[in-house]
Amino acid sequence: MQLFYPHAPSAGPRTPIVSPQNAPLKYLRVEWLRLAPGEAPVEIATGPDELALDILSGRCTARLSGACGPHAYEQIGGRRSVFDGPPTMLYVPRDSTLQISAASEGFEALLIFAPARSAPPARLIGPEECILKTVGKDNWQRQVATSIGENMAADRLIIGETLNPPGNWSSAPPHKHDSYENGEVPMEEVYIFRLDPPQGFGFQRVYAYGPNAFDCAFAVQDGDTVVLPRGYHPVVAGPGYRLAYIWALAGEARRYGAWSDDPKHAWIKD
Repeated sequence: MQLFYPHAPSAGPRTPIVSPQNAPLKYLRVEWLRLAPGEAPVEIATGPDELALDILSGRCTARLSGACGPHAYEQIGGRRSVFDGPPTMLYVPRDSTLQISAASEGFEALLIFAPARSAPPARLIGPEECILKTVGKDNWQRQVATSIGENMAADRLIIGETLNPPGNWSSAPPHKHDSYENGEVPMEEVYIFRLDPPQGFGFQRVYAYGPNAFDCAFAVQDGDTVVLPRGYHPVVAGPGYRLAYIWALAGEARRYGAWSDDPKHAWIKD
């Protein structure tokens, strides 16, 4: 079962990362999007999928048409990197067409797709509209920014970004969301990592108990991706390096927080 996908050089404006075709996923598909001013706009037909555009750096202009009706979003985004504040995301429903052009140097984004059964309205979620929380304590404290969550309608997608200070853990205590037991809802997840400074590293552990037990760990660097179809999945930043990851969830149900902690380690909350 391949879970780790190292960062690969761009193969044009759109570079696929993971999908059900190359990873143990049922719903999620993720691509890099990189454009320079003056390059031809990228046009994306969502078809049966809902789509989230997470602007990692720079600005773009986005134009929507199709079932969602015409919308134009000029000069959206603007942060220098994921370490420069909460994200700007654009939610695009199924049966829509999205046209994106770069409005500044350094424009980089993620395209996150999942099959959709309904078509909630398109929505731009600015940094001021995301749900910001400081989670945990001591060396497992981190900041979580949820942009597409309980604050808005979507069909399957829940998306946000987590920032770990140097040496700190997240997804701690380790949690999972792969069953209907203990308040969980089965949802697969993908983590896409960024490091500051970019030569840094962190570690991701993914493990499960029971008859299909497994336990693996990956050294993650800037631009790497880890797929989380099931199991517990804690993350730690290397000393001296801030670690951020964009996380995307999708499943049959959509409920943020529907996970359970590893009972061996849940005591750290007490």
